[in-house]
Amino acid sequence: MTDQHDVSWGGSAAAPGWTPPNVDLKTDIPHSARVYDYILGGKDNFPADRAAATGIVKSLPNLPSSMRANRQFLARMAHVLAADYGIRQFLDIGTGLPTTPNLHEVVQKVAPESRVLYVDNDPIVLVHARALLTSTPEGRTAYLDADFAEPQNVLTSAQFTSTFDLSQPVAVSLLAIVQFFPDDDVVRGVIDQLMAPLPAGSILALSTVTGDYSPEEVEAGVAAYRSNGIPNIARDRKAVEGLFRGLEILDPGVVLVHRWHPDTESAALADTQVYMYGAIARKP
Repeated sequence: MTDQHDVSWGGSAAAPGWTPPNVDLKTDIPHSARVYDYILGGKDNFPADRAAATGIVKSLPNLPSSMRANRQFLARMAHVLAADYGIRQFLDIGTGLPTTPNLHEVVQKVAPESRVLYVDNDPIVLVHARALLTSTPEGRTAYLDADFAEPQNVLTSAQFTSTFDLSQPVAVSLLAIVQFFPDDDVVRGVIDQLMAPLPAGSILALSTVTGDYSPEEVEAGVAAYRSNGIPNIARDRKAVEGLFRGLEILDPGVVLVHRWHPDTESAALADTQVYMYGAIARKP
């Protein structure tokens, strides 16, 4: 499978071949970040991840295309927020393994003074976090080992308070993470807590799985994830819009990620090849 995919669109480049000392990677249990990495041709994965990925892709044959489309959405979204909306502070939760382009590379190309805090709770991401800390001299990048489901640990961390000026807007990026939390009330509660201390003009960027365009494939894929011990849910457009409660969803609304301010490559994809909705919304 790895020979079919371009590492530059989301896969890691360095094979583990080892377990770092004093870090419990639980390599016998599939992990969503490592499954993602393997499907996109990366090297930071283990036999359990590869076995799970193979089964999942049988149910979701367009999953590699969909994952690449989501990564491209990240790059376009980050560029639009930095270039068009003037955002200079970014909180990226559920970062995953470092890839090219990383969010800070996109935004610091537009505005070198941009500041980014990456958050993840996967030990293998922590091992490679140094690859996320290559900031421009004018800006800053930081990494926090924390859980999406415990937002107060993020908001009260030294990394958060030292990275952000809360008199200025912050963009919160939750890409391809909330599908692993099936309870909408839990997700909305976390989002409410994350957005509460941020000033007006702050942005929530989110992408998540949908079965609206390929229902049978996505239903089988969700079941495959769950059978490998990875919680998963597909949401319809109305449910995704509901995650942005209290926020103003910005143009073009909740759309498949390849339809969000598309470039030529994204526009060429068929809707049935993409299983992800994406949108951004502004805090009034």
